[in-house]
Amino acid sequence: MARSLPRLDAVLIQAVIAAALSFAHLHDLAVAAGQDGWKAWAYPVSVDLLLVAAWKRLRSGEAKAAGWCWFLVALAASLGANVATAGLLDLDHVPAWLRILVAGWPAVAFLGGTLLAHGPAADRTEPAAELDDAPAVEQQEPEPRSVSVPEPPASVSAPKPAERPADRLPTALVEHARKVADDHRTRTGTPIDTSTLRARLGVPASLAEAIAARIT
Repeated sequence: MARSLPRLDAVLIQAVIAAALSFAHLHDLAVAAGQDGWKAWAYPVSVDLLLVAAWKRLRSGEAKAAGWCWFLVALAASLGANVATAGLLDLDHVPAWLRILVAGWPAVAFLGGTLLAHGPAADRTEPAAELDDAPAVEQQEPEPRSVSVPEPPASVSAPKPAERPADRLPTALVEHARKVADDHRTRTGTPIDTSTLRARLGVPASLAEAIAARIT
């Protein structure tokens, strides 16, 4: 039975107590500055939400400068309310400048929350741009798996097999060979020879000659 009960985290309990005290101080300061009713309760909510939004931006790792800026603004508002309500300020006679700060806080909180929630996302198109700028040699398409025709051993006196007619070549192999030939012509300015075509395709000499006859 005891194992089913959730464990209480002392740090979490301390955080809840501190948040409740800060919430109450902000509420008392808002009331002293002339904000009554639900408006006085909305002030601490806006401060805490701005703190959470700034902390979330810092944890995401994006736009840390904006996250730290609004985190310090919300922290200054919370800390200022705690200090002001600790007896250093006469809440019955709040100065005019503090009333101005309290009245202008909703616009500041709205601006900060909007910028943090709808900030520009990280540019993730850079890797694709780097791939586009890579040399042409590195962008060559993978060579298809061509079926190599093994040549008979030299010791066997069997007659040499006839060359494969050009019209019976696989269409995919011919198209790939044509791309290789066009790429060679683009880079060197000269037509590709049979030996180079054979090396690029990894096929026997007879098959390379048949392919060369087909694409020229």
